[in-house]
Amino acid sequence: MAQNPIIRDQFTADPTARVFNGKVYLYPSHDIFPPEGQRQDWFCMEDYHVFSSENLTDWTDHGVIVTQNKVPWVRPNSYSMWAPDCVYRNGKYYFYFPAGAEGRGFGVGVAVADRPEGPFIPEPEPIKGINGIDPCVLLASDGNAYIFWGAGRCAKLKDNMKEIADDTPSETVKWGEREFEMKGVNCLKDLPNRQAEGPFAFEYNGNYYLTYPYVRENTEVLGYAMSKNPMGPYEYKGLIMAEHDNGCWTNHHSIINYKGQWYLFYHRNWFSPRDDKRRSACIEKLFFNPDGTIQEVKPTMRGVGINKATEKIEIDRYSGASSDVMTELIDTVNTFRGYEAILPNKGSWIRYNDIDFSCLTDAYILISAKAAENTIFYVREKSANGKILAKIDMTVKPESPAGAPAMFRRDFSNQWLTMTAPLEFVPKGVSDLVITSEGDAGVSVDWVQFKNRPKYFSAVTTPSAQPDDDGFIRRWLLLEPIDKPNSGNTVFTDSYLRENFATEYFKGQQTIVPKDGQKVNAVYQKTEVAPGFGRGFGQEPAEPKVTTVKQTLIWHALDSENFNVKLFRFAEKWGQQVYGVLFWAVTIIDCEEDIENVRLAVGSNSASMWWLNGEEALLLSGDRRMVKDDAMSPRLTLKKGRNILRGAIINGPGMSDFCVRFLDEKGNPVTNYSIKAQ
Repeated sequence: MAQNPIIRDQFTADPTARVFNGKVYLYPSHDIFPPEGQRQDWFCMEDYHVFSSENLTDWTDHGVIVTQNKVPWVRPNSYSMWAPDCVYRNGKYYFYFPAGAEGRGFGVGVAVADRPEGPFIPEPEPIKGINGIDPCVLLASDGNAYIFWGAGRCAKLKDNMKEIADDTPSETVKWGEREFEMKGVNCLKDLPNRQAEGPFAFEYNGNYYLTYPYVRENTEVLGYAMSKNPMGPYEYKGLIMAEHDNGCWTNHHSIINYKGQWYLFYHRNWFSPRDDKRRSACIEKLFFNPDGTIQEVKPTMRGVGINKATEKIEIDRYSGASSDVMTELIDTVNTFRGYEAILPNKGSWIRYNDIDFSCLTDAYILISAKAAENTIFYVREKSANGKILAKIDMTVKPESPAGAPAMFRRDFSNQWLTMTAPLEFVPKGVSDLVITSEGDAGVSVDWVQFKNRPKYFSAVTTPSAQPDDDGFIRRWLLLEPIDKPNSGNTVFTDSYLRENFATEYFKGQQTIVPKDGQKVNAVYQKTEVAPGFGRGFGQEPAEPKVTTVKQTLIWHALDSENFNVKLFRFAEKWGQQVYGVLFWAVTIIDCEEDIENVRLAVGSNSASMWWLNGEEALLLSGDRRMVKDDAMSPRLTLKKGRNILRGAIINGPGMSDFCVRFLDEKGNPVTNYSIKAQ
């Protein structure tokens, strides 16, 4: 994901990024929880993984490339494989890593591979003359390779990339009362360097940059210095990143240019806020001033990269929010579950930038959220007052049905719910997403995701169509649903259906041959009966509520992608009610000659009634599922010329769809006619 931390299934500290073959390869150290017998409050690392990405969003773990048990000179129980580096030269990839050596302190080893992901073969001995940690190799424009380590020491490498140059200078260094010889040039001499480590050097626009963590007060910052020479002297310029606000003691980093943009890779303990020895790699964009100095970088959980709208967007990795928004771990034990964003008040908002909406076709939204009380929140574009993409009415304490005892009410307060909602608006291209709390209770949000529906319908683009190979009619004029409450499907008796289908909801109901886009003004009486639980609970049946309904509905000429016409998805697509509704369907059948002795075969969910040329052809009553050829009419004649097939489908609390075809006397599909939508 394009969010920090970038690796979500393990701890990844000291992230060294390199660009090889058009990809970014990440070589971090690997924090683990100390096994028994190891110091429990210290860094513990036994191996290295390598990851790659082409978009800084999706990362592939290529597995372990070096482990302490497979390096001859490393103590197999040292658990001290700290910050590494990798460079490409002379057709090979050289992986540099520190580790605890047998009989001495830290050494720096080299492993060689033909590919950036390995396999890497470690050299049998560490590099002679280097005693320290955190190697970094600079391939300078002067044609030489320079290795930095420890607190900013530097030496030139030989062409074999496995030894330091014979003319590497040395100096005597005092440590307490001890004196010992140190190889290399001290590039941090006279610079702020209290507890300095982890040097990373790079070249840009004629300048060499030596960047490094050091302790300014109590925890590490990332500082940098500049020079015209790889080995200095360097001039200190300031901070790249200040201390972590959560007190994480260390930071460690790398800097690369990828596709014209500079990036800072660093670590902090997002997934272990109370344990700063278990860290995770992050990325931010980095910018230079005109004079070559570096602009200070602020750590974010948003990270970098563009999210596709169809990816899961963890909204807590926000790029902006109102001052009252908070984030908390969802699970303090399984920290890799990530964080939640808490919008505590009416008016609270949170923004997540750079989402690519171009991948959406016919989409809806999913949101994982929780609340203590019923509330409302909106998903908007760009700002807290931006266009509304979706409105979410979040009900966690539903009202009891009329007269129902409270014990039958389910309470979902403070539980994570995954909700769906239709989209009122879809942004074009890349834009920002904003969630705004509009209710009094506040809301917590984990993630947002957009989903494309399967393609159920397509607009009619040809004058006529044929039945499919199985004879099913897929071209229909469908009217947006009429609000017709039904407490259940079992009430759909023959008499009930004939009475309700005979009710006039709109003019020309049984005669109209509509056109695509034609509007209908429906006016009718709607009867609603509140649900109850029966006399066993001492309830009396509620009085029906009768209201006059006025609806403006539209006819749509559509080709169904499926043999069964999914009315549920049709209503959903147009933002209409999907349950307790009545649908009308019309299709025009043109025959070159009379087709006699055919039967209309229908399946529907739930009940339906069908008319051919104004005459009742078939009635499907009761509670039913959509089964093809579930019922068949008596023998019919499709007359030469135009025939009008009309249907009405009604549902209660269930889904709705239908399939229609004509069969001959032998049960074979009839296909020798054309179908039109005007």
